[in-house]
Amino acid sequence: MSALFCETCKAVQAPAPVDHFVRLGVEQGFNIDVPALDRLYFDLQRQLHPDRFATKAPKEKALSQQQATALNDAYETLKDPLKRADYLVHLLGVNVLPEGCNLVQDQSILIEAMEMREKLMTADTMEALNAIQRETKAEIDDVLTGLSLAFKGGDVEGACQLTTRLKYLDKMMGEVRQGRARLLS
Repeated sequence: MSALFCETCKAVQAPAPVDHFVRLGVEQGFNIDVPALDRLYFDLQRQLHPDRFATKAPKEKALSQQQATALNDAYETLKDPLKRADYLVHLLGVNVLPEGCNLVQDQSILIEAMEMREKLMTADTMEALNAIQRETKAEIDDVLTGLSLAFKGGDVEGACQLTTRLKYLDKMMGEVRQGRARLLS
């Protein structure tokens, strides 16, 4: 974990240029104990709470804000499986596009996304939307298991493909939520 405070004078330090895993003191990998990450993050944020720096010099207040911002970014990335997978793929040297890292090469993902969208367009009852939601959730669970195995095995291309698929499935879940909201209004 990168140091928040100077060991000698206890003054808050500027955020070190380290990756999110180092910043939060967790082992780099896809499988993360999210409740433990939550506890660690909230403990670190308590140490950087603005009330603790109310009487400090402006420079130390600014540094505490920079540290808090860096911690927030690291936490938000690592707690979310999709963001974590994207980040890991990036750390492994693959430039990740918002749509996915291998969008053009994998037509099966595009076909699957189109088929899922067609199902959603024809779903006109809450029951149909619930069925799509269950199916999509099961697919997400399968992809998360696959990502875990791909990252453990060093299969960067497989992890990239699964990350792209997860982006589409995540988007599908958002569209299901929107469909449910439309039916409820």
